[in-house]
Amino acid sequence: MELPVLISPKELSELQASQKIVILDTRDPDDFAKEHIPGAVNVRKLFTYLVEDSTPETLTKLQTDFAEILGAAGLSGSEPAVIYEEALNKGYGQSCRGYFILKYLGYPQVGVLHGGYMAWKQAGLPVTAETTTPEPKTFPMNVSDAILLTKEDMLKAIADPGIVKLDVRDFDEWQGDSSSPYGVDFCPRKGRIPGAVWIEWYRMMEPGAEIPTFKSTDEILKVCDEVGISPDMPVYVYCFKGSRAANTLIALKQAGFKDVRNYFSSWNEWSRDPELPIEEGAPDPQKMAAKV
Repeated sequence: MELPVLISPKELSELQASQKIVILDTRDPDDFAKEHIPGAVNVRKLFTYLVEDSTPETLTKLQTDFAEILGAAGLSGSEPAVIYEEALNKGYGQSCRGYFILKYLGYPQVGVLHGGYMAWKQAGLPVTAETTTPEPKTFPMNVSDAILLTKEDMLKAIADPGIVKLDVRDFDEWQGDSSSPYGVDFCPRKGRIPGAVWIEWYRMMEPGAEIPTFKSTDEILKVCDEVGISPDMPVYVYCFKGSRAANTLIALKQAGFKDVRNYFSSWNEWSRDPELPIEEGAPDPQKMAAKV
């Protein structure tokens, strides 16, 4: 059976009971130590690993590092991998970033627990504080370059009005008041990639829901229509480090968008190169979707 991208707690429980799978927990190690899904392995680096640029050398190192990390977590290619975080709207898209990394590395079957750990607990499914020591495996590498954008790809996209440049960062970053979630002045420059439109990443999830999940296809398309985006357009998504962008990438793909790619090094790279153009000052209201 082909693993769906979004997996419900019930589906994950049944999958775990029926076959060998690897469950990856992206939360803080202290939270993992308190309790987690039985059998899960904590791989925090799926969220914390920071890519400074998109040069071939850096991307090769990312591939090598994660082949070691994920092999140590027990992934050989034959086991489906399911990734979870606390809640989809609370961890800057960390489980989705994990999903994107595995897809970029070419892992054959990977999904995300829809609703995260909160949904698992709400479903009354078991949790534990006992840790699992995975059997190390050789991680298979079959890199899919097409889904991960480089600085050069984004530069070319600026000159192409047919490509949507989608900024999904928090409002203060889009406005140019802050450079990153790590701090107002973490990066040397504030602003936007020229020509970008903005949909705050939270907009892809149900507002005010006790257990946040992605909106329906119709709802996502309605949000996208606010800034003139439709499923037939190529969409290049960016944030600060490819995490919130990965959350939006999944939402758009689920809504039927065919060509969605992630500028993984995002503003963390773009802001540090003074040769790269940026937009500063108040953004054009016509390029902004409504805030949450």
